[in-house]
Amino acid sequence: MALYLGVMSGTSLDGLDIALIEQDEQLRLLATHYIPMPVDLRQDLLGLCASGPDEIARAALAENRWATLAAQGINNLLNAQGLAPEAIRAIGSHGQTVRHEPARGFTVQIGNPALLAELTGICVVGDFRRRDVAAGGQGAPLVPAFHEALFGHLGHNLAILNVGGFSNLSLIERDQPVHGFDCGPGNVLLDAWIERKQGQAFDANGAWAASGCVQNDLLKALLSDPFFAGSGPKSTGREVFNLPWLDAHLARLPAYRDEDVQATLLELTAHTIIDSLRQAQSGTEALLVCGGGARNGVLMARLAALLPGAKVASTAAHGVDPDWVEAMAFAWLAHCCLEGIPANRPSVTAAIGLRILGAIYPA
Repeated sequence: MALYLGVMSGTSLDGLDIALIEQDEQLRLLATHYIPMPVDLRQDLLGLCASGPDEIARAALAENRWATLAAQGINNLLNAQGLAPEAIRAIGSHGQTVRHEPARGFTVQIGNPALLAELTGICVVGDFRRRDVAAGGQGAPLVPAFHEALFGHLGHNLAILNVGGFSNLSLIERDQPVHGFDCGPGNVLLDAWIERKQGQAFDANGAWAASGCVQNDLLKALLSDPFFAGSGPKSTGREVFNLPWLDAHLARLPAYRDEDVQATLLELTAHTIIDSLRQAQSGTEALLVCGGGARNGVLMARLAALLPGAKVASTAAHGVDPDWVEAMAFAWLAHCCLEGIPANRPSVTAAIGLRILGAIYPA
């Protein structure tokens, strides 16, 4: 038996999720801790997602703050559980993605794992994505192998959907390697639009979207983006889908009510997920949803309506809290790295082969 910690900070930039797992023949979630992202650090990280002055110094300072925040959360969790750092075999740290451009051969996650190891006294495994990109892969999504390990026993024609800032699918079929891909925007545009128009961090339960009406002309324009025409393997990020992207489409169309734009963005998320799923896996029997999108009742209802005949439910229906799946995944990826187990899947990322992912920073 070994204990691992996973730290996940996603594209939504709302905070850091920390999960403590026990790994032997099976994986068990033992404890969790959440740290809200400080407003100033969030703004600094968002600013690094686009070109700007003095980027190297700004990135170095931001990742030091990120690592310090993560270390505080880890130490708080360990204290609450009565555990010493020596009890933890490793921390799997995703870091914060600030650029993801696999077509140009790079992906960048910052988080200073060396400083995190120093501040916690625990071995850190980080930088999981770049080895897959070096092998010709997309570097994302990385969670399908974990989804298969966690949910594969439930059956076949099963899809696991993560809806964070962006949405991605893992598809489990009989006698086939797990495959998956990014579908497109998850919450990233929904969050950005409501923050601009109402000063809210997110649309709780999709209530604001539910108050509006889907605008078909706008939806058609958004769906014309070339990303949606391609099939997997594929991945995307804020480099493609952001408020300037939305603004460019809105500028070419009549003015819409703000809530109608929000309703259309929710429909974009639901439509691109289900359209991608139908193309990639016919006869899906169950769709299990994790990530923040699983808490959006309006989105969940749209997914169910667009996928009749399949059971659409949160991963909570199978005993796994949807908020912690990705943090658990990076704890598991640390385990795989230290055990020499390849954790990418060429069927997902299009890498030229299986690779052991992660760089090790000893305590």
